[in-house]
Amino acid sequence: MRDHIELNEHERAWENLTVTYRTLQRARELELGQMGLTIPQAGVLHFLATSKEPLTPMKLSRQMNRQPHTVSALLTRMEDQGLVNTTKDLQRKNWVRVSLTKKGEEAFKRQLGARTSLNAISCLSENEIDTLHTTCKKLRVNGVELIRQMQRGPYSDPLFQ
Repeated sequence: MRDHIELNEHERAWENLTVTYRTLQRARELELGQMGLTIPQAGVLHFLATSKEPLTPMKLSRQMNRQPHTVSALLTRMEDQGLVNTTKDLQRKNWVRVSLTKKGEEAFKRQLGARTSLNAISCLSENEIDTLHTTCKKLRVNGVELIRQMQRGPYSDPLFQ
């Protein structure tokens, strides 16, 4: 029989955060799957629909915190499905602009209306939601700094430097 391992406070918090995220993610996957969408596709639709400026694949990759080649492949699949268009920028010839098609706009609106899984936070009070926002922001800032520190190490990724 194995010895019982006690987790410290940080490890228990990490485990709790991970299990909660995966549970909510699975609910969202199931919900979007009924509409023929994936979470990354819904993310692209969201950023394109809500952006105040034209987006490039690079800007999308930064907003989604994904590698540029991953976003480019996703955009290719979404273009094949008729959800987005990519066009050459007329002023900067080496840039590509990404935009929603009519079908993409409809898919964005459809997934907005089916936010059952995202309503999971409806059990939280306004104060708890404010605390959640503050906590998430602190974790993101710290996470970005950890990524930067690791990228300066022996296994650095030049795409995110």
